[in-house]
Amino acid sequence: MAERREAMKAGEAPIIVFDAQCVLCSANAAFVLKHDRRGHFRLAAQQSEAGAALYRRFGIDPADPETLIVVSGDTAARYSDALLAIARGLGWPWRAACAFRAVPRFVRDPLYRLIARNRYRLFGKRQTCWMPSPEQRERLL
Repeated sequence: MAERREAMKAGEAPIIVFDAQCVLCSANAAFVLKHDRRGHFRLAAQQSEAGAALYRRFGIDPADPETLIVVSGDTAARYSDALLAIARGLGWPWRAACAFRAVPRFVRDPLYRLIARNRYRLFGKRQTCWMPSPEQRERLL
């Protein structure tokens, strides 16, 4: 675990940038924190300074993002690829979802975008940003 903390400090851990006001997105963040027992991921809310900066770095408007992203070094996975990157990083049994990579991106991504555009209407919007438990706060930027 000490190695993982050092890697996180050095910026090597992938960062998930998500909408902390979206009920679906924050439920996904809570799911990741619960099931990421290795501490593989860090998280940043799009509403935070760090999250907004990462969105801008990859050409996404933080005020109106259409996707969550998983940032690893100089690259960012978007849309359905971001969800698959999360599944891969969580390990088994969640990694089995990577079988959906066989579905072409031109099929996966429009479905992702449809849900993302309508996320507040379908799942709701929080009045305040979701906050992790005290034990999980060190994983947020």
